[in-house]
Amino acid sequence: MTTTTAKYSTAATDPGSDSGTVVSFRNVTKSYGSVRAVDGLSLELHPGETVALLGPNGAGKSSTLDLLLGLRPADSGSVSLFGTTPREAIAAGRVGAMLQTGGLMEEVTVRELVTLTCALHPRPHPVDQVLGLAGVADIADRMVNKLSGGQEQRVRFALATAGRNDLIVLDEPTTGMDVTSRQAFWATMREQAAEGRTVLFATHYLEEADAIADRVIVLQKGRVLADGTAAEIKAKAGARRIAFDLAGSVDEDALRALPHLTAYERHGETVRLQSADADATVHAVYALGLYPRNLEVAGLGLEQAFIALTEAEEADAS
Repeated sequence: MTTTTAKYSTAATDPGSDSGTVVSFRNVTKSYGSVRAVDGLSLELHPGETVALLGPNGAGKSSTLDLLLGLRPADSGSVSLFGTTPREAIAAGRVGAMLQTGGLMEEVTVRELVTLTCALHPRPHPVDQVLGLAGVADIADRMVNKLSGGQEQRVRFALATAGRNDLIVLDEPTTGMDVTSRQAFWATMREQAAEGRTVLFATHYLEEADAIADRVIVLQKGRVLADGTAAEIKAKAGARRIAFDLAGSVDEDALRALPHLTAYERHGETVRLQSADADATVHAVYALGLYPRNLEVAGLGLEQAFIALTEAEEADAS
């Protein structure tokens, strides 16, 4: 992938005229038949935020993005972008989107497609600048229908950033990209946010959300389950990881009965636990007369926290 350190020559429109709110959902609902995809959703996004939208399959992420982009109407509640309707904001060139669905125009070159998109944008960037920043300058003369999956994703990114957008919406943006391409992609996204743009991305790569986002929103059944920094989401899960080694025979039932335990695994001599009160759990291990070696206690990663939160919500619903 070819990368460049060039930056866009013009910063995003000053969002201050919109009272500091880029996106506003107020008690929004959306149903498809008997399925409630979005259920009373309320949230706001602000200038310069990089926000990860997480949730299990069926949590309402795609429906939320469709409503945000004006692709579907809400059944009730309101969705606004920069104080106007989504379609008005998009028509004004304030929103760029990179979606999973929808194919790219075929029988044209990458340059021709990017040139067309820039020509249609109310506030376009120079074509060569767009190609360079998206890392597709080296394939600019290739036919779109001859691209690999990762190359198609990079072209979609070029189309999403063809103009001076204030909000960039990305749905699973790095699917199909190799590690180098993903790193270069997120480096460009950091530049976008540093220039005052708001970046909202949905992803299944939770390590990306942990490393990139300064705010994480977890959806579950069309509602906000958690909203905060990655560190706050991990803390909200209320559990810590405990790992140690035990030699010889061990009473498995006694280990599984340790207080505050939320997960248990044993592979050979290695025991891995999750606990809502790590201090009490470790104390109970010693109280059993066991002497764990290589004891480690650490907070949950974002992926483990995400699983813990969503599973707890499912259990409460049941």
